[in-house]
Amino acid sequence: MRVLDSAPEEATPKPDGRPGSHRRWDVIAGVVYTALAVLVTSRLWAGPNGRVLAANEDDHGFFLFVLAHAERAVFHGEALFFTDRLNFPDGINMMANTSILALGVPVSPITHWFGPGVSMALLITVGLAGTAAAWYWVLGRHFVGHRSAAFVAGLWGGFAPTMISHANGHINFTVLILVPFLFWRVAKIREPGRPVRNGVLLGLLITAQVFVNEEILLFVALACAIFTVSWLLMHRDRIKTVWKPGLISLAVAAGTSGVLLAYPLFQQFLGRQHYRGLPFTPDVYVTDLASYVFYARQSIAGHTGLAESLSVSATEDNSFFGLPLVVVLVVCAVLTWRSKAMRAVVITGLVFVVIASGPTLVVGGKDTEVPMPLFFVSHLPLINLITTTRFTMVVVWACAFLLAFATDRVIENAHQEQAPATVRRRAVLWWVTVAVALLPVAPKPLITVPATPMPELITSGEWREFVPDGRSLVPVPLPEVTVGREGMRMAAFAALDAPVPRGYFMGPTNGEIDTTGTWNAPARRTSDILFEIVRSGTAPVITAADRAAAREDLKYWKAGALVLGERHAQAEILRTTVTDLLGREPVLVGGAWVWAVSDLPV
Repeated sequence: MRVLDSAPEEATPKPDGRPGSHRRWDVIAGVVYTALAVLVTSRLWAGPNGRVLAANEDDHGFFLFVLAHAERAVFHGEALFFTDRLNFPDGINMMANTSILALGVPVSPITHWFGPGVSMALLITVGLAGTAAAWYWVLGRHFVGHRSAAFVAGLWGGFAPTMISHANGHINFTVLILVPFLFWRVAKIREPGRPVRNGVLLGLLITAQVFVNEEILLFVALACAIFTVSWLLMHRDRIKTVWKPGLISLAVAAGTSGVLLAYPLFQQFLGRQHYRGLPFTPDVYVTDLASYVFYARQSIAGHTGLAESLSVSATEDNSFFGLPLVVVLVVCAVLTWRSKAMRAVVITGLVFVVIASGPTLVVGGKDTEVPMPLFFVSHLPLINLITTTRFTMVVVWACAFLLAFATDRVIENAHQEQAPATVRRRAVLWWVTVAVALLPVAPKPLITVPATPMPELITSGEWREFVPDGRSLVPVPLPEVTVGREGMRMAAFAALDAPVPRGYFMGPTNGEIDTTGTWNAPARRTSDILFEIVRSGTAPVITAADRAAAREDLKYWKAGALVLGERHAQAEILRTTVTDLLGREPVLVGGAWVWAVSDLPV
């Protein structure tokens, strides 16, 4: 609190009443956060290369691919910001996708030696524990005086329902370790005497966060802007002393990050396969106001049916604080209201409650048609790239500060010399109340299911006999959003050694003709036929036009071989259909049906 309310200096840590308790709380925090993270990911660790997250198989497959891409960049020297190993031959703009290069590159040795599934399980585990530890470290050392208060904030910051829901496949929203550090360094830019140093450090953090997730960086920037305006309006007497070092630091931060990010951002917004906007409108994924008083499906007290009625998906349970915690947060606001900084935190949180509600207010699953502020700005650049309900993440961060500062205030009062017995009893009551409020939102292990086993043809590398250099490996069905998940895993577990057509990724609808963002490659007749088989489970009637289109599609994809795992759920229908389309029989090799087509002209 002193960092924001008083002169720009560090908070003076206090030993929670007993010598050595800082060290003790450090150990407690490390053990508890690690244990919780391992508990949450335990079912994934049971078979990281053979199990998938049941709530989000699509993104699970996508992140296996981006981890394999980072491995190829490190071990094979391929480009970081573009690849044609998926969506061949058009390729994918990796800067325009959540390629998590700041995470994938460091774990590339693990991906190389143990497989992308192990790297994914590791990143989710480290993301949860590391984010909690980051909140604990930053708040405990630089904002509050008692580590026990920071411990509570770390529990919430690392394991809030939004974190656990995104752990279902969204690595980019699970590894938020840099977020508390970004808030800390922004708070420091008003310090006189060190604006260049502060600006450089902030610029480096910004650069690193871009290569984890840009959406989160935008949330942090907007949160800091709203907080700063609120804080300055309540500290008009300090504007003269903070504006100069603040602006210098921001200019240095912009310059530092601008130089480091100039080329990557050019590739993202103007490079090959860039896109504009998202394939849905801002009113599709919004936060239901009623969801705040109920529990997420991955919380101990959660009810799947109720959560489904108030949330857009299992990976977007971004609110769901539960009524007891909402009441505790109101009490936190009252306890810390004397602090102008905490008033600004409360204002920031409430602003984002409103923004996350979307263009119109939704309550209890019903659109009230009451216009909200986002209605007027949702078309603006950058804002139109945001999934609206994710603005709730800023509310979660504001609550972490509230819990830390309110708990610190209660502990401080209880630790005053000769504190009345009633004050000490209130402190005990506070801890019990916080525990009762947080326990129902405690996370359950992520649900996983066995993935369709990868054919030995892929895992052994035997596929190379059928795919010459310059030709692609075509999974059957081709990888698409919601179907063809085996194809995404096939590409990842083949280490992207062979290019694969199509895929699940973000790209332009139709090259330079229509750059609107979409999750699919431009439609082709053969992939549509196979897609429909998986969707409906019925065999189509193949015509001469379909066979001619298949030849053209194989030529476009420069196909070397089509591969169908014999354990695919629709293997028989798919095998019959592809045989009819190609007019040639497959061979069964290593648990997969293979149609060798490298003899066809390209």
